[in-house]
Amino acid sequence: MKIRHPDLSDSPENRQHQAIGLPPLDTAIGSERRLWQSKRLAGLTLLIAMAVSVYIAQHLLQGQSAVLGNQLLLAAQQVISSPQFWAAVAVGFAAQAIDGALGMAYGISSNTFLIGVGASPAAASAAVHVAEVFTTGFSGLSHLKFGNVDKALFRRLVIPGVIGGVAGAYLLTSIDGHLIKPYIAAYLLLMGLYILRKAWLATHPKPHSSEIKHVSPLALLGGFVDAVGGGGWGPVVTSTLVGRGNDPRKTIGTVNAAEFFIAFSTAGAFLLWAEMEHWLLVAGLIVGGLFAAPFAAWLCHKLNARTLLWLVGTLISLLSAFNLYIAVR
Repeated sequence: MKIRHPDLSDSPENRQHQAIGLPPLDTAIGSERRLWQSKRLAGLTLLIAMAVSVYIAQHLLQGQSAVLGNQLLLAAQQVISSPQFWAAVAVGFAAQAIDGALGMAYGISSNTFLIGVGASPAAASAAVHVAEVFTTGFSGLSHLKFGNVDKALFRRLVIPGVIGGVAGAYLLTSIDGHLIKPYIAAYLLLMGLYILRKAWLATHPKPHSSEIKHVSPLALLGGFVDAVGGGGWGPVVTSTLVGRGNDPRKTIGTVNAAEFFIAFSTAGAFLLWAEMEHWLLVAGLIVGGLFAAPFAAWLCHKLNARTLLWLVGTLISLLSAFNLYIAVR
């Protein structure tokens, strides 16, 4: 779950991010750390309240209401007892912790892990994009509120990005998952190596460019690989535009605002062309992401950006290499 408010202050962490071409940290990281410290019993209190509510409901419901209540309780028990749900919770937690600490790689991390636990490429990408729809809209509105959106760049990104996303979803749902899985694993392996490259080669800030070129082809490619690979819009589009010397604040805000439309259209395409049997995955990603913010804050506090890049890039590369080996053997 990604709702970003970039912190553009000249902090040591942001200087590290700038040196290796990463987006600025999220201002929510610090506030979430303080909130977790001050409200560390809130999660336990919520669980206790839910347990009490279920107990009361069991004793108050009668007749048909009791039947409905029992059905709801049975459905909840099936979800809670599902290994697939808890695998998705773990994936959502890890991916959101990575995204919260680095400002990127949510989709790539989620898709890599989901394929690793047995999901098909279409199921994994659909689950990631449906989950993102619930958060990217708020992210875009937040960036618009803070004046981080370049409307001209936004218009040049959205339409090609949507076209690329829908085309990628159509391709992914038209081809047998077993046939395309090696190619997806290879793409994710390349993205893992790309993250490792960022950790290995420090980049120097470039002067801001007054003219942004070749945006439409870049957005088309970003939307396509995002749909096919389950992630890549941020690393492909944001990293390229910032690497060309464009204003990081406007670039990050505009790309994140456009991401809602790419996620929405891609998720809609998956719902239209594929059987949607991935709600457990979606729910797991969302639930896992809810509890990841304190861990992301801890990672930011304990590890520098370069170390995180090494860890994330290595993990994604190894998992993708293993997935590729399993797919082709």
